Amino acid sequence: MLERNTRKTLTGRVISHSGDKTVKVAYTYKIPHRLYKKEIKRKTVIYVHDAENQCHIGDVVEIMETRPISKLKRWRLNKVVEAAHAISAE
Repeated sequence: MLERNTRKTLTGRVISHSGDKTVKVAYTYKIPHRLYKKEIKRKTVIYVHDAENQCHIGDVVEIMETRPISKLKRWRLNKVVEAAHAISAE
């Protein structure tokens, strides 16, 4: 049996549940400034395929690179690392 190639995985926080089976995940990272060498925070927003609609806003998730699913979705949900705390409406 052939093994699949290893795919890129990232960890980020869900910032939006934009549509059915789609979530937006913010991936934050730090890079050094090219002159002053101070670390600068950067953020990339990634559209992720969530087939079972199991993510909620605030969850920390692990995502995996995959084939193009739609115009913007090139990542899929691998697992929910940490669920967000539910806030009551009372």
